[in-house]
Amino acid sequence: MPKGQPAVVPQDGLTTRQRRNRPLLMVHTGDMKGKSTAAFGMALRGWNQGWSIGVFQFVKSAKWKVGEESAFKALGQLHEATGQGGPVEWHKMGEGWSWSRKAGTEEDHAADALEGWREIQRRIQAETHDLYVLDEFTYPMKWGWVDVDEVVDTLTNRPGHQYVVITGRNADQRLLDAADLVTEMTKIKHPMDAGQKGQKGIEW
Repeated sequence: MPKGQPAVVPQDGLTTRQRRNRPLLMVHTGDMKGKSTAAFGMALRGWNQGWSIGVFQFVKSAKWKVGEESAFKALGQLHEATGQGGPVEWHKMGEGWSWSRKAGTEEDHAADALEGWREIQRRIQAETHDLYVLDEFTYPMKWGWVDVDEVVDTLTNRPGHQYVVITGRNADQRLLDAADLVTEMTKIKHPMDAGQKGQKGIEW
């Protein structure tokens, strides 16, 4: 896609304008860091366009305050005060459970994740947001807490003009097949390989 030009023009009956504005289902997967960071970059650009942004974190602990959360909440307050950008909602889908799954039972975590997904389904049906960031959502699917086929059906048949970006490792092939954009973060080198711990401003 040199200089932003598509390699081919699909015979889909759409005009260039219609194709340019077609909402996308996007997946950021792979073993390297940067998946959520890239999704939040998209959300930042969407906010600048006046979009309603809905962030739903599935595996980050409810007690873990990440830098992006503080920044987007500030942007949401700026929108409320001045009308600049768009509205922002940030939700942690589960009370304190994380990828380590140490707090609570697996049944509790599964129920929390499923209810989180049900809330997203309700919002998609109501066309609540312009961009949904489903952060670390591949894990509830991988663990069997949320049905992959149901997710794919809901997202591919979503009404209106709603963008969705999903992040997390080990994305299911069915999700990848349904997505319009798939990015895999591949590790070449990481400071943690040399024993360095995560840093504020970089990891959180």
